[in-house]
Amino acid sequence: MGVWEQLLTFQAKVADLQDVSIDSTVTRAHACAAGAARRCADEEALGRSRGGFSCKIHAAVDAVGLPIKFILTGGQAADIGQAIPLMMGLSAGACLADKAYDSDAFLMWLEARGIKAVMPSKANRKEARACDWWHYKERHVIECLFGKLKYFRR
Repeated sequence: MGVWEQLLTFQAKVADLQDVSIDSTVTRAHACAAGAARRCADEEALGRSRGGFSCKIHAAVDAVGLPIKFILTGGQAADIGQAIPLMMGLSAGACLADKAYDSDAFLMWLEARGIKAVMPSKANRKEARACDWWHYKERHVIECLFGKLKYFRR
């Protein structure tokens, strides 16, 4: 029926887009989640990762921690693969993310849209980029969102 999509679309319209934080978390699937008749894991956003059968929740939140977008993938999916879809259509002042989102393609995408990238460099980057650590601390809002989602999962 698209009710959740309508709620998130409305929330994005009234969101405080000064800063947008993006991140992901893995949620373990119950054993009975596997093997439903005429279903495939891709349709159910389930996959196998190191921790077993799981789902990965990719999210974007506004400056005060209210959710704007969610994308569900299998547990083995990389974070960077959902970075641009999460930020698509958002005109934020800054994008706060962790090291998993440090890629040249994503950084150029943000720069082309005038969005400041606030994220530390990966350890394997040849030339480390500067990071505004004071601003980076504001990323705690997305960690709080995931904490609430997992705490109230039932």
